[in-house]
Amino acid sequence: MTEVRRIVVDTDTGIDDAHTLLYLAGRADAEIAAITSVFGNCVEPDAARNIGYVTRLLGLDVPIARGASAPLTGTAHIAGYVHGKDGLGDVGYERPLPDVTGESAAELLVRLGREHPGELDLLALGPLTNLGLALRLDPELFTRYRSVVLMGGSGPYAPPGTLLMVDANINNDPEAAEAVFAAPRRELVMVGVNVTATTILDEVAIGALRAASNARFATEILDAYLDFYQEEWGRRVIPLHDPLAAGILLDPGFATAWMEGPVNVRTNGFMSRARLMRTHDGLPPAFPYRAAPPTKVVTAVDSARFVADFVDVLTRGN
Repeated sequence: MTEVRRIVVDTDTGIDDAHTLLYLAGRADAEIAAITSVFGNCVEPDAARNIGYVTRLLGLDVPIARGASAPLTGTAHIAGYVHGKDGLGDVGYERPLPDVTGESAAELLVRLGREHPGELDLLALGPLTNLGLALRLDPELFTRYRSVVLMGGSGPYAPPGTLLMVDANINNDPEAAEAVFAAPRRELVMVGVNVTATTILDEVAIGALRAASNARFATEILDAYLDFYQEEWGRRVIPLHDPLAAGILLDPGFATAWMEGPVNVRTNGFMSRARLMRTHDGLPPAFPYRAAPPTKVVTAVDSARFVADFVDVLTRGN
């Protein structure tokens, strides 16, 4: 019998976040236990509205709590140029605010961890501000979750000459991210841009989604995302950033290589990244770094198998 993972999703509900909720809802081995909102792909009120829209679309009745509208320090950077101003590609959906628990996102994360120790997984898809605030309330928070899987980070240091996609979720709140990687935990998994950028929903896969009557919403919101990424690759294709993190939570076999060790948040003066303190060949970096509990860092994935599963789940029944 397939084990069902009960998952709390912390999300800045943009296009790939919405796809992730669709994917989780379509997997027999996943149950969305609660959802919390955070700024990032859009402003926090829009993230909450988008949670409400997707849960109504799916017929999900789960606890929802609203979270941070800005990082622990500094100002919010909103990626409206990627996901549309409203986070769902500015298609024009009616998106009333959902009913919420009345707790902050951080309070909900703490309460659920204490009420269900070892039973829930926490999937973080946006800036880590809510998690950072929750750790202030309960420094042992991550020991109460079965696992914490986050979409963010940049993996180990890449071979010289290699360029990486922006590590947006970490860059949006490096202080919160540093607290997350320093916290005690059962298991913390980092699914970074080093692997998500290689997991591409290509023209064939997008065509399969467009042909499926029950994937209408998934494709209606794609155009803004495709408009952005066509300037990266010259093709109307997209990376499956957040869905890949959900896939690896449910099926670690989607990851074909891992490294484990301390993760630090580093800045070059312009941008912050979360890095495993190892070079691409497993050596320590050439500078001092902070000790931290080990994080499992994904370094390679079976992109083809994951993309096929993602398309199958979102088109199932056609």
